[in-house]
Amino acid sequence: MADWDAQQYLKFEDERTRAARDLLAQIPVTEARGVVDIGCGPGNSTELLARRWPQARITGIDTSADMLRQARERLPQATFIEANVSHWAPPVGTDVVFANAIFQWVPDHLNQLKRLTAALPTGGVLAVQMPDNMNEPSHVMMREVAQLPQFQERLAHVLDARGELPKPGAYYDALRPLCQRLDIWHTIYNHVLDDAGAIVEWVKGTGLRPFLDPLDAPERKEFLEAYKTRIAASYPPQADGKVLLCFPRLFLLVVK
Repeated sequence: MADWDAQQYLKFEDERTRAARDLLAQIPVTEARGVVDIGCGPGNSTELLARRWPQARITGIDTSADMLRQARERLPQATFIEANVSHWAPPVGTDVVFANAIFQWVPDHLNQLKRLTAALPTGGVLAVQMPDNMNEPSHVMMREVAQLPQFQERLAHVLDARGELPKPGAYYDALRPLCQRLDIWHTIYNHVLDDAGAIVEWVKGTGLRPFLDPLDAPERKEFLEAYKTRIAASYPPQADGKVLLCFPRLFLLVVK
């Protein structure tokens, strides 16, 4: 998959950061030595962590060079590392591991969450948020367009790239034996966007990327036109012309 586009992602920075703010508010750590932002992206979530724990050693990790470039410009005082979370372990002295909208992309992420929890010190926190929106029209329509005859062969591999999240009970059974406290909850956001085109722009920065990357320019245009038509039908305008993007998210707060 091509590198992430930080500017595309940041078109909806306030809306994307809202879940990170809500997750951060639940972390019970008052003083931290080391804080790590997994999947830090362009640094919008890392900035929240730096404000919460100004004396801590703040580290962001991501696989995207463009995201890391943006993050370093935004927070020159923090450390940013290009790394894959599947091959990374928190260094000694890490009290908070924060992961906003990253683990839905990580293969076998339940075992990765167990591994990270086990590596934390007593009292350390693993705080995780993941989109739980695979059954929302925004994502159902991606798969529907990908199965049109002109795209089916090229995009067959993408349909299995990201599945639904496990049920909350699966997280509970996997993580509860490893910690003293485990909170699991869902929040459904209804983001007010200008129109159906804004929904398309939103997902172009995230969920649409695996579908668009294998296509050439004319194919991408055709895919987006078919997708936008379906999105416009699925998200009718409100009385003032705006549309509501329903966006469920799953939260996990693990205290070692």
